[in-house]
Amino acid sequence: MAPVWQGVMPAVTTKFHEDFSIDRAWTKKNIEAQIDAGADGIIVCGSLGEASTLSLDEKLEVLDIGVEAARGRVPVLLTIAEDSTLEGCRQAERAAKHGAAGYMVLPGLRYLSDRRETINHFRMVADASPLPIMVYNNPLAYGVDMTPDMFKEIADEPKLVAIKESCGDVRRVTDLFNVVGERYAIFCGVDNLAMEAMLMGAHGWVAGLVCAFPHETVAIYRLVQAGRIEEARTIYRWFAPLLALDVSSKLVQNIKLAEAIVGLGTEPVRPPRLPLAGEERNAVEQLIRNAIESRPPLPKV
Repeated sequence: MAPVWQGVMPAVTTKFHEDFSIDRAWTKKNIEAQIDAGADGIIVCGSLGEASTLSLDEKLEVLDIGVEAARGRVPVLLTIAEDSTLEGCRQAERAAKHGAAGYMVLPGLRYLSDRRETINHFRMVADASPLPIMVYNNPLAYGVDMTPDMFKEIADEPKLVAIKESCGDVRRVTDLFNVVGERYAIFCGVDNLAMEAMLMGAHGWVAGLVCAFPHETVAIYRLVQAGRIEEARTIYRWFAPLLALDVSSKLVQNIKLAEAIVGLGTEPVRPPRLPLAGEERNAVEQLIRNAIESRPPLPKV
């Protein structure tokens, strides 16, 4: 079965003014830069998009910005990350009218649902959605694991078409293929496991550092797909220290700092987050600037 989505899908940040209002211009500029670099889709209002600080109306505003920037060139997915299954269903119903191509859906947050409850959550959101869904599995961050066997059980739900796998164990990619075959498009959601996951057959990469380094991210994906592994590995090894910034409780601040340094964004975040400061900021900034100075030339793909 041909995947509905594949390739590099940036999980973009939401840009804010100093007064914490949404900065439409910078949000749009970054999304356009992702598409111009060859991204295959855009995901808004995820963890990097500071979803927990956005109202539903603001999420729909960010979705509108993404759809406007994409101009039909790539699919734009809205993240559904709610405490309540019913609220997730309402969000799916409303967002369908704003041009979304689909949703990336998390389990219900805060409450740690068991197997039966987790599967019911995804079935209810799918029933409420006229659009396809990518299931976001991140047990390390959210405490609920959608196992390969659970994906097999729910495989009869046709709107569930993709998996963003972020369990932190690259062996899960093989486990998924062994249990569900090609039923779902499998995306790696951990930046510094992405090439490993693609070599094991993952169809794509829901990426974070792509927000600041879109050309390098797209190049790695395309080189792997072309079988040019050594060229991809060279870029990936250079990228590795930056990709590690995604695996952090301060991934939003890290990536927004990187965006600001390369000219693709701004640093403001919404409280309780605060921009990086002091030695912590100095260390991250130095890492980013060192990487920029040693940036490898990118081959044509």
